Amino acid sequence: MNPGAVVSAAQDWLGTPYRHQAATLGAGCDCLGLLRGVWLTLYGAEPMAMPPYRADMRDPANAGALGAAAELLLVPAEGSLEAGQVVLFRLSGMAEAKHCRILVGPQRFIHAQERLGVVEANLTEARARRVSGRFLFP
Repeated sequence: MNPGAVVSAAQDWLGTPYRHQAATLGAGCDCLGLLRGVWLTLYGAEPMAMPPYRADMRDPANAGALGAAAELLLVPAEGSLEAGQVVLFRLSGMAEAKHCRILVGPQRFIHAQERLGVVEANLTEARARRVSGRFLFP
């Protein structure tokens, strides 16, 4: 997939409020909803039905689910960090990825964050240490 198309689709979501389990442009989404919305823009339909999931990042019931879905539906990225890549992150010292972002450049990303909604931010050194996987849209 063209990285420019991925970045453009993600940028359309900027300013969308944070809403757990939602994926509606302008109305609300969470980090996974942002990815779902970009996928919908790029391909016209979601690749699978989304099972319910808790907002609690420490929920052990779905440990590893985000990484497993990325491995099933996306293509592993190799080389350096680049625009258009989907990046999975560990949060608060957790072993499994619980958050996802879309790179708009090697050191900038778009993601959905509670209280802020969909925003663009810097990929700081501290955040880069939490990267647990990088993928491309097929």
